[in-house]
Amino acid sequence: LEGMLKYENDPKIQNRYKEMKLARKTELANIIYHNQGVKLDPNSIFDVQVKRLHEYKRQLMKALGIMAIYNRLKTDEEFKKSYHPHSYIFGAKAAPTYYYAKKVIKLINTIADKVNNDKETNDLLKVVFVEDYNVSYAEKIMPAADVSEQISTASKEASGTGNMKFMMNGAITLGTLDGANVEINELVGDDNMVIFGLTADMVTALENNPGRYRPADIYENDLVIKEVLDQLTNGFFNVPFDEFKEIKESLIYEDKYFVLKDLNNWLVAQDQINTLYKDEKRWYQMAIHNTAKSGFFSADRTISDYNRDIWHLKEIK
Repeated sequence: LEGMLKYENDPKIQNRYKEMKLARKTELANIIYHNQGVKLDPNSIFDVQVKRLHEYKRQLMKALGIMAIYNRLKTDEEFKKSYHPHSYIFGAKAAPTYYYAKKVIKLINTIADKVNNDKETNDLLKVVFVEDYNVSYAEKIMPAADVSEQISTASKEASGTGNMKFMMNGAITLGTLDGANVEINELVGDDNMVIFGLTADMVTALENNPGRYRPADIYENDLVIKEVLDQLTNGFFNVPFDEFKEIKESLIYEDKYFVLKDLNNWLVAQDQINTLYKDEKRWYQMAIHNTAKSGFFSADRTISDYNRDIWHLKEIK
C-alpha cells in the first residue's frame, strides 16, 4: 500500500479517489434514505462515529457539539456563509441495561429531529443515527466516511479497530491521542489527521486531584456550553422537560469523562476539518496518505509481533 505515497499529489489519482468516495457516499445516502427517510447530500462532509455506545467514547460530546454548531448557524451569518455542509452520522448499540447510554441515543435522535426539520439550516446540517448498526452496515459506512470520529477520553480506550478501517478507506481521523489513534498518528503524522483535546497525562492528573476539575465552572462561565446544556431542559426540544435532566446534571456535577472540558477543543477541530475539506487538493492528498500508511495494521504483521513479543512459538513456513 505504501506504493500509493508517490501518487498522493497526483491530480489524476486525487480526482479518481474523489470519484470513488463520492460513489460510496451516494450509495450510503441512498441506503439511509430508503431505511429512515433522511436525505443526505453526498457532497456534504460525511462525519462518522460508529462504535459501541459508552460514556467514555463520548458520543454525547459530539451530540452537544452539533447543538452548538446548530445554534451558531442560526445566529452567525458569517459562520453560516463559510460552513461547508455536514452530515453527522452515528451508529451504535448500547448494552440492554445501560440506561444512560439509551438516554444519549434518545438525545441524538431528538437533535436529529430538530435540525433535520429546520428549513433555515437543513441544507447545511443533517444528523442521522442509523438503525441496527452491524458489520454489514459498517461495510457501507466506512468506505463512505470523510471524517472518522475517534474521540474517546484519552487513557480510556484500549485499542479499537474501527479507526484502522476508516483510515484504510481514506477517512481523516479526528481524534484524541488515545488507543490506536496514537499509532495512526505515529504513521501519518500531525499533518494528516486532526488531533485535539486532553492527553492521557492530563486526564490522569485531573483524576488524581478530584477538586481540580469543576465542570460547574465551565457551565457558569462559557456561554456556548451554558446555552447547549440549558436547551436540554428548557423546552427547546419537543420532549418532556425532565427527559434529559440527568444528562445535564451528570455533566455539571460530575463529568467523569471530561466532556465539557474537551467540548470547545472538539469545536475548534471541527473548524479545522471545515477549512481542510474546502482545499480539495490538500484533502485528497491526506486521504491517499492515510490509505497508503494503513498496511501497518494488517493481521499478519500483528500476529507476527504477538509471536515475537509474547508467544515465542516456532513459525511454520
